[in-house]
Order: sequence, then structure tokens, then C-alpha cells
Amino acid sequence: MLQTLGIVDACFTSEKERRRAAGRLQGKSILEWVTRRATDCQQLDGVIVVTSSDPANAFVKDLVPLDVPVFVGDGKDHLTVWTKALEAYPCREFVRFETACPFVDQLLVDRLVKEAHRLEEPADYVGYRSQNGTPAMLTSVPVYGELVLTKTLYRLSERLRDPSERAHPTRYIYSHPERFRIHWLPIPPGLDRDDIRLVLVDEDDWEVHQIIVDALGPECDGHHIAHLIERCPSLRKQMELLNEKKTSRSTVRTGP
Repeated sequence: MLQTLGIVDACFTSEKERRRAAGRLQGKSILEWVTRRATDCQQLDGVIVVTSSDPANAFVKDLVPLDVPVFVGDGKDHLTVWTKALEAYPCREFVRFETACPFVDQLLVDRLVKEAHRLEEPADYVGYRSQNGTPAMLTSVPVYGELVLTKTLYRLSERLRDPSERAHPTRYIYSHPERFRIHWLPIPPGLDRDDIRLVLVDEDDWEVHQIIVDALGPECDGHHIAHLIERCPSLRKQMELLNEKKTSRSTVRTGP
């Protein structure tokens, strides 16, 4: 059994999600960006890509690097598919990555895993959180992962019946601190701000990502991106305006 498994979540349920995953930066799909950065994390014992058996998701296999396994699971919701994936790839805990942002920060992911292992009592969920209390995976800078105990996911699979809860199992965990042991790490100050946006939603976001890649190259991480934004007021303002626009449209991200 592995200690810590990385899971790239490719259980897409909409055409918009599929187009984003297949979209390209410097010739690589976003799904490949996320998968390769996950495999570069030193604290992960392995990485798999998990998708559903929906025929519309068949393209996933064509975008994943050949050295990374792709698990295709039958099921009507995320929770069912993830549970089957963990039965096929047993591990004590897993770190989930989503494909909303190609710039997964390996150092921050490794810090996440190390912090989880330092806890005297294992936490059901370990993640980053902003100063205002917003979980990092719901912010406009989802460069992190989120760690969950496998046995906790199994427990949810047996108990949850509401389709909306089964569709967003990690969100369910950190939304119920009275039921689960939650441990938060602070988002680094350079990334915990309103004038930075590293999430792909609309065409304007693709333009910003292209600017970052052109300026920093494919190895850019959260630390270097934060420094770039400090040195580039026009880019910072562009991101800030995009965040304001998304907020005004009430498009708060509600990923699993």
C-alpha cells in the first residue's frame, strides 16, 4: 500500500471543463501540465489520473503522459469513481489536484504532505486557507492540492446520499469541521491577495496565463509568479479586474 497518492481529477461533467483540460499552453494540454507537475512532487509516492466512464471523457487518455496510469471508473458521481480508484490503487491518503489551474506548485504540495505527516493525530483533511477563511481550492489561485485520508473518503461513500454532496466530497469534509478533523495551512502572503488570478474560466484568463508562460517559461511556480506580478502593475491590474468581474457575476468556484 502506498502512503500518499496523487490523484488528478479528470471526472469532467461539462463541455466547458473538457475544453479547458484539452486547451493548450506552449503546446501542452492543461491536463498534461497538471499531471506532470503532480509527478514532480517529491512527497507523493505515485500519481494517477482518474476519470469517469462517460464516453465524452474518452479523450483524457490521449492527453495524459504515457508513464502515468489512467483509471476509468463506472459511477454516477465523483465519490463513487474516486472510491473505486482508491480500491484499485490502495493508499493511506491521497492528494487531489484539479485542472482549473496548470501552475500546480510542487513546493507547496510537498509542504502540505509534510505538514500532514507531522500531526500527532491524522487529519481527515489538510489544505491551505486564506486569511479570510476561504479554502484555497475555492480561491482564484488554486495552485495547491488538498489531502484526504482514504478511510475518510470510504466513510463518506457509505454515508452520503445527497447527489450534490457526493459530487463535491472534499468540499463536504471541510464544510463540516464539527464532524471531521481539519488542519489548515496559511496561504503564502504573496499568493493570498485579490490582485492575482491563476484559474482558467474564460478567454481572458487564457490570455493572462499565456503572458505568464511567455515571461517565466514552463517551470514557473507560485513564488516566481508572485514576483512577476509585483514587477508588472499592468498584469496585476488585469488580474484584479478579472477577479472583480467574476465576483460581480457570482461565479464563485465550487469545485469538489
